[in-house]
Amino acid sequence: MMLHIPEVLTTQEVAAIRQQLDQTDWVDGRATVGEQGARVKRNQQLPEPSAVGRELGEKILQRLIKQPLFLSAAIPYRYVPPLFNRYEGGEHYGFHVDGSIRTIPGTNLNLRTDLSCTLFLCDPEEYDGGELIVSDTYGEHEVKLPAGDMILYPSSSLHKVEPVTRGARVCSFFWVQSMVPDDGRRTMLYELDQNIQKLRAQIGDTSEVLGLTGHYHNLLRQWAQI
Repeated sequence: MMLHIPEVLTTQEVAAIRQQLDQTDWVDGRATVGEQGARVKRNQQLPEPSAVGRELGEKILQRLIKQPLFLSAAIPYRYVPPLFNRYEGGEHYGFHVDGSIRTIPGTNLNLRTDLSCTLFLCDPEEYDGGELIVSDTYGEHEVKLPAGDMILYPSSSLHKVEPVTRGARVCSFFWVQSMVPDDGRRTMLYELDQNIQKLRAQIGDTSEVLGLTGHYHNLLRQWAQI
């Protein structure tokens, strides 16, 4: 399931993050991928040990865990702290699949990359090209969102970033391990949860709504891995 999550950050929060990023040194993005990724990756990144990156990443996670839509869709267990990249002057990232396992920096913990997240830190009018293309069984999906909005999609998806031909595309990206590793089950739980929320808003906590809520939690209890 792909999901657009709007307004993870406010306009003011995006502006403050961009101001800090504009004053920071970037490095070649190929330093952070394996041999296969390096063949198709042309962009810039904040170094993973960057103090600025850690500070900004923590702010993003603090905002994200307050987003009901994200929590409903991802059912998150662990996060790789957000990283930051920039594309300009024709830079791009060819089709690839994200690595399945990552180590959480500063810990001995590994994380299974169930979900990939791209948080846009610039508006579409600021640059040409730079579309995120996600390919799945239903075809190719083009993503270019307003600043502060995020796209969430399965890390198993083949995806790429088109060349940026004008301006600069600045984003944060990171991965989530879900308590429910199967995408199909996560999708069913998300749809059930969203419909429960709509029914609760319309008719309150009736016995039927409470029954569906119990059904949701029993499924989550059966499928969750923690």
